[in-house]
Amino acid sequence: MSSLVQPRTYTSLRAAWIPLFALCLAFFVEMVDNTLLTIALPTIGRDLGSTTTDLQWVTGAYSLTFGGLLLTAGSVADRFGRRRVLLAGLSAFGLISLIVIWVESATGLIALRAALGVAAAMMAPITNSLVFRLFEDQALRMRAMTLMIVVGMSGFILGPVLGGTALAHITWEWLLVVNAPIALIAVIGVRLGVPADDPAGLTRDRLDIPGAILSIATIGLACYAATSGAENGWGSPLTWACVIGALLALVAFIWRERRAAQPMLDLSFFTGAGSGTVRGAAIAQIATSIAMAGVMFALVLHFQYAYHWSPLVAGLANLPLIVTMIGATPISEWLGRRFGHRIACLVGAGLLAGSLAGLAWGVDQGYWAIALFMVTLTIGLRTVMTICAVALIDAMPENRTSIAAALNDTTQEVGTSIGTALVGTLIATLVTVSLPDGVWPAELVATFFHGERVTFAILAVVVGVIAAVGALTLTDSRNTEEAH
Repeated sequence: MSSLVQPRTYTSLRAAWIPLFALCLAFFVEMVDNTLLTIALPTIGRDLGSTTTDLQWVTGAYSLTFGGLLLTAGSVADRFGRRRVLLAGLSAFGLISLIVIWVESATGLIALRAALGVAAAMMAPITNSLVFRLFEDQALRMRAMTLMIVVGMSGFILGPVLGGTALAHITWEWLLVVNAPIALIAVIGVRLGVPADDPAGLTRDRLDIPGAILSIATIGLACYAATSGAENGWGSPLTWACVIGALLALVAFIWRERRAAQPMLDLSFFTGAGSGTVRGAAIAQIATSIAMAGVMFALVLHFQYAYHWSPLVAGLANLPLIVTMIGATPISEWLGRRFGHRIACLVGAGLLAGSLAGLAWGVDQGYWAIALFMVTLTIGLRTVMTICAVALIDAMPENRTSIAAALNDTTQEVGTSIGTALVGTLIATLVTVSLPDGVWPAELVATFFHGERVTFAILAVVVGVIAAVGALTLTDSRNTEEAH
């Protein structure tokens, strides 16, 4: 298909297979990079002589720049072209990944990971925005967003599994080098199948540089505060400095955006008429990420330490999440069509809270009890995530779809940081600050199970309340049947 004759929109998923494949591939590689190196950290530490702090930053540098720049990247794409920014991000992601061949120190690897996070931020919100705009039919938009969410979460969950499998045959550097050919394939697919941006669908506002800087500071400091709280304690000076800094940056950001003639993020989307959809979808998305990150963090420890499973087997134990992500599509679509956004999202919120409560009971009942509630949890996740993503992007103006997708991704990144920090802090408080290697004695396993029960019970309340509050502000739109 020549770029000169690309259709502006497609009438079926099959007709759009080239751009869908390319966009899904781009989304997969940026999500899998969140967790891919986790399994390789001991090997990296030996090869590069890294300290524990260095290894924390190998993973943290990527998520920090990725989360901090999402809103800015979405704003840039809405002004200069989504396809153009995505192609630039993909190209940078592939080229930066190749540089790992020359990395000889932990500092160099941390800098490379931070640069990859910047490139990934140029890709994440734009892939979701573009896949939404490939179709005019709302049912197709719903299915396409469902596909993207399944692919993205599969990448996040499969990262340790793929990394552990690959390390049995190759060195850790190749885990990043492989990004280059994947990015190249995605670039070709985007150029062939994704139409160039229609100038009428872009905003002509000038880029809000002060707003961008303040948003980066707010999100970056907030995410780092969560990480610092889990690692250094919530009473440490560093954690408090980050919390105060994030709050001050947030206040300054709100002040700037309310007074800017051409703001990066128009706050009237949250406070004006019809703003409930945007506000509610963003709040509910935070809940989904708290649940997902919290459960994954706790169960990785559960499978490897309490059950003594290898990293590969522990990763495979998460497969019910991926299988259900795919299989739950008819359920979430039926709920949306039958009851509309508000009720469907409330059902999803109930499933999230109920499943977390079930996990609180099931942690010492064996793997199959855990797997059962992983399935019901994922049905809740799929319902809330898909409906809120579609509702949020659909509620924003045509020339703000990238910033809408960026807002969706940013809330999920913030939720991930909160979930990981909350569970990490609870485990450290209820069980032990330092998890010992080797086979745990029965007393420690029993203590860990007790800590998990309390943790999952707290998560059930937190997630259920946040998701329900967000759901209650949504409309009764049945987005698989009618246009917004």
